Amino acid sequence: MTEIVAQSLDITVAIPTYNGADRLPKLLDRLLAQTGVEHLSWEIIVVDNNSCDRTEFVVHNYQTICNSICPLRYILETKQGAAFARIRAVYEARGQLVAFLDDDNLPAPDWLIAAYNFASEYPQAGAWSGQIHGNYEVSPPKNFERIQAFLAIREQGDQPYLFDADNLRLPPGAALVVRKQLWYENVPKIPTLSGKLPGVFVQGDDYEPLLYIHNAGWEIWYNPAMHTYHQIPHWRLERNYLLSLARGCGLCVFHLRLIKAKNWQKPLIFIKTFLGSLHRIFKHYFKYKSTLQSDTIALFEIEFYLGTMISPFYYLKCLLVNFIKTYNS
Repeated sequence: MTEIVAQSLDITVAIPTYNGADRLPKLLDRLLAQTGVEHLSWEIIVVDNNSCDRTEFVVHNYQTICNSICPLRYILETKQGAAFARIRAVYEARGQLVAFLDDDNLPAPDWLIAAYNFASEYPQAGAWSGQIHGNYEVSPPKNFERIQAFLAIREQGDQPYLFDADNLRLPPGAALVVRKQLWYENVPKIPTLSGKLPGVFVQGDDYEPLLYIHNAGWEIWYNPAMHTYHQIPHWRLERNYLLSLARGCGLCVFHLRLIKAKNWQKPLIFIKTFLGSLHRIFKHYFKYKSTLQSDTIALFEIEFYLGTMISPFYYLKCLLVNFIKTYNS
């Protein structure tokens, strides 16, 4: 792991990316057009997570343009997974705050200054996120608002509020701001949940560091002054993708619930997770059984509950696989 870089700037904008060559220019143009940042010392870092497209070339082309406004750095992270890219970004960042943007996020012109100002207005906030609006290539399915949070769409009003971290109600890793030192002091250097990989669609990698920060006594906040627009291509609204997403979001639930748990609580959490999800599956099935095959949103919800029900067994499977790998090595 790279040693932590000294903090000398106000804020770092960190962009983890994988094959983002076509998406990065629009995002970088938005960052270069930020307003109200004349007195901020800030930088942009792009963390390339093993792209096989022209990502590095695009970033290097932008460096000449960006460096007249703020430094732009390119960093290659070879450990695959969004969690490793975020960790590398934190350790490389020179800012006291780290503001994450995915390569398909387009921030409003005042996003950066709104992100920075919140730090002094809410000193107990260890991390905060804002409003994330969907910019859809095609119209979402009917009742999409019931599941839009799973696609990192968050439109929850104009008043700041505390996220309920104890019940896993947390913001996504996209358009999230954290205090660098808190992450460094409280988040493990090796994540358990790496993020989706080829053939593995398990989610939860963006929640894991937030839970460690929350467990250290810090608050996670919603800042409505931060507006971001999430680009949603047509294929992310297709049934097969949505059902895979639902299952992946469910499979991480048991692990996330264990982060704060004492050893004696773990068997109870196992039983509660399994039986609670089973109850929701039956309840949902009987509510929507007549329209289930044609109702993508209801099917998504059942798939999420199914993934949650399986999550304790998935967790045990991962422990067994890791034990075997360690034993064989």
